[in-house]
Amino acid sequence: MLRPLIKIFLLSATLTSSFAQTALIATPAPNAPPIVLPKSPSLPVSSYILVDDHGYELASKNPHKKLAPASLTKLMTLYVIFDALQRNQISLDDKVLVSNKAWHTGGSRMFLKPSSNVSVDKLIQGIIVESGNDACVAMAEYVSGSTDNFVALMNAQAKHLDMNDSHFDNVTGLPHSGHVSSAYDLSVLARSIHNTFPEYYHYFSKKWFSFNHIKQPNRNRLLWRDAHIDGMKTGHTDSAGYCLVSSENKNSMRLFSVVMGAKSDMERANTSQQLLNFGYHFFERHTLFEAKQTLVTPRIWKGKIRTAAMGLNTPLSVVIPRGHYRDLQANVAFNHDRLFAPIVKGNTYGKITLTLNGVPRKTIPLVALENDPVGNLWQRTRDWVLSWMSSSDKKGN
Repeated sequence: MLRPLIKIFLLSATLTSSFAQTALIATPAPNAPPIVLPKSPSLPVSSYILVDDHGYELASKNPHKKLAPASLTKLMTLYVIFDALQRNQISLDDKVLVSNKAWHTGGSRMFLKPSSNVSVDKLIQGIIVESGNDACVAMAEYVSGSTDNFVALMNAQAKHLDMNDSHFDNVTGLPHSGHVSSAYDLSVLARSIHNTFPEYYHYFSKKWFSFNHIKQPNRNRLLWRDAHIDGMKTGHTDSAGYCLVSSENKNSMRLFSVVMGAKSDMERANTSQQLLNFGYHFFERHTLFEAKQTLVTPRIWKGKIRTAAMGLNTPLSVVIPRGHYRDLQANVAFNHDRLFAPIVKGNTYGKITLTLNGVPRKTIPLVALENDPVGNLWQRTRDWVLSWMSSSDKKGN
């Protein structure tokens, strides 16, 4: 059950009331005094970032530095595949003909056989668990006819996601001049996969996959260390070093870490775990408002009902430094000083802005939770008179 953490103060519906803004004032939570938040950890990698599932940055080092992403590229390959699945352009049961080009692809492999037919489901597992370059090429050819066409889709999706540090030249992550991304962009991509394609996210927690009588482990060591960690992808080339995108869901809070340019497999695992531990030790999630919860009931002019319940379509939660709940403030701003009927359920009539120590953190649309149709002639006339009197009174002052 939601704790009564937020006390709502409503403006009274008097003649001189203005509903342009209403304060939702946070009551201090009954917890220990705020802890001192340390600086971002000093880690021996080229770049890293730690974010929550809404993209709020908890720690970082050179997050926008453009680096070779190695097999972290395959997250974008998978994004395009998942998008095709979600649009019903392909299905998990489809059989994919393995071309000679796919079979000849070097680097880490699923060990596909040329001219064989392999299901999309198995190829996805081969890409994630075995980091199969051959599986990437086979899927790219199946989805878009050629790897060049597929790479164009990858770059289009990157642009759509505002991954401005990224450019992809291939579907595998094998070294190529100009093939770059950043820790920040890869965190955006990881979150987008989790939030947009939840039905396929379970693939990333798979520890083993057997194909063609060869059993290979997932190279993400963290899957064996902590049951709360359920993804996502490793990468390694000589130019990129050792890279890892990790995701953990614990204490009602999902965090994503991206580590790039570690010196060894063990170092990328250890630094990723350090980042995630930092996040869970020093931050906490608070749910402030539930979906469809009545937050304000502003005066509605010329309506059948004098007020209308308004709230949010989705729950409002936020990740903040531990012990700093008292520094949160939520304010409602309506679109107009006065709201006139008809009020339509689900339409937006304002916004809620959440701030921490005066710094904006989130802005969420405020929607009507009920209809308020236009009132009868008497109600409309009454409110016209009251509105005129209110306006005259203000001018007189």
